[in-house]
Amino acid sequence: MTDNVKEIATEFAKSVEQVKGLGEELKGRMGKGEQGLSDLKSQVDEALTNMNGFKTSLTDIEQKLARRGSDEQVQQKSLTQQLMDSDSYKDFVSNPSAGKSAKMHTKATITSATTDAAGSAGSLILPQNINGIVATPDRKLTIRDLLGSGNTSSNAITYIRETGFTNAAASQANEGDLKAQSDIQFDEATVNVKTIAHWMKASRQVLDDAPQLESYIRGRLIYGLKLVEEQQLLNGDNTGGNLHGIIPQASAFADPASMASYTIIDQLRLAQLQAVLAEYPATGHVLNPIDWARIELTKDNEGRYIIGQPQSTANPTMWGLPVVETQAIQAGNFLTGAFNMGATLYDRQQAAVAIATENQDDFVKNLITMLAEERLALAVFRPEAFVYGALAAKTAV
Repeated sequence: MTDNVKEIATEFAKSVEQVKGLGEELKGRMGKGEQGLSDLKSQVDEALTNMNGFKTSLTDIEQKLARRGSDEQVQQKSLTQQLMDSDSYKDFVSNPSAGKSAKMHTKATITSATTDAAGSAGSLILPQNINGIVATPDRKLTIRDLLGSGNTSSNAITYIRETGFTNAAASQANEGDLKAQSDIQFDEATVNVKTIAHWMKASRQVLDDAPQLESYIRGRLIYGLKLVEEQQLLNGDNTGGNLHGIIPQASAFADPASMASYTIIDQLRLAQLQAVLAEYPATGHVLNPIDWARIELTKDNEGRYIIGQPQSTANPTMWGLPVVETQAIQAGNFLTGAFNMGATLYDRQQAAVAIATENQDDFVKNLITMLAEERLALAVFRPEAFVYGALAAKTAV
């Protein structure tokens, strides 16, 4: 609106000068006794009409600005309004042909102040509004992508797991000899579908008046679910409504090579070996961003980087496997494993947002409940497919 005010004020000033000029011309020619001045009088009338039109537009804008600042006890008049309210201006408009001019004297310095004082023009300056909402950053969520995935139509997942195998296979020495007998054991395991949910309330009016707010709240609710999901997939303790996460079930790291010393970089390779010896070749490492930074910044005795390169844009890898960085794992620890073979995530109800006003009290108060919810089950089929431990170098004794 500020640009519009400036444009109209400029045109208004031009029309005032035009009326003044035509009025002086008409006065001079009438003083000389000239006849046939009807065209000039028509021009004066037209110029007055235009000037009054600009005056009306300015008055309308001034009234809108005054209503916007109605919380102030006294509205400070703009310079344009002060000019139009002056006696000299009214006298000039009533008889422009008299050769008079409209003048206004001001002693105050014009500033952007909004106080009730002369020269305060701050109410004409409007702030620039930036569309949308500036959100907090979202954490990159990655653990779900590592796992096998599936869907379920039940509230529980039951599976049969081999728990023991005695392999007595041997060569038969002679025909007719009793052949060797092996043994195998199974165990039935069940994991229940768990629910992760949260909700917010909002008034119908604010959602109607700020359309972008609804989609923004939906996005934040879904992100909140996924943030908890990431924590649960790794660390869920299987109590109450928690998932049974991978880390509580993983095998503890135990150096299968019995090395006299190793670095934390070596340790990750040994964890891979531990998974391979369990017949589950690892598919990735999970590290806290702090620990991955420590590894990338490791240098040799000559100050050369061992893993990281400051100008490298390659995806993080270690010993041929991808490194997944997430704050869901505590700094100082690592998880290595065959993620797609050892565990599967089953969705019973994918994350979604529902809106309702079913509560009678909410209905009469124009309140809306926005509920985000998902139901899922995590089946860790083979805990030995995962190796978990503290990142700690071993020094030779």
